[in-house]
Amino acid sequence: MTQEEQQLKELRLRENAFTRHNFFELETVERDRAVYRLDIRPESKNPYGMVHGGALYTLADDAGGAAVHTDGRHYVTQHGDLHFLKNQPNGTIRAEGQVRRRGKATCLAIVDITNGAGELLATGQFTYFCIDQD
Repeated sequence: MTQEEQQLKELRLRENAFTRHNFFELETVERDRAVYRLDIRPESKNPYGMVHGGALYTLADDAGGAAVHTDGRHYVTQHGDLHFLKNQPNGTIRAEGQVRRRGKATCLAIVDITNGAGELLATGQFTYFCIDQD
């Protein structure tokens, strides 16, 4: 991928309306890796004052999806599995997605969500299906 193509890809990922709606910010994107950040806001929380599980899952899916898209192809989520280990009411959390395996039609990414102290809040894996035509 050329430098210009990489910049256009990053811009597309940053301009994702659903990602912006959830207050996620793309911090890093490079070949087979992406990191998203969420500064916890009232809109990110469940009725118990902690980060909503759906927000954690979506953050993980965005990080994994951004990592797999770095090969220039187009993907949709096929399956996701996230283990919730710990939660918190405020601060900043990050989801790091890394490609574990690329195939012709599917791609597997692993994702870890951590807090500012580096504690693991959630971990999982996501499978993405390539929708490009051969």
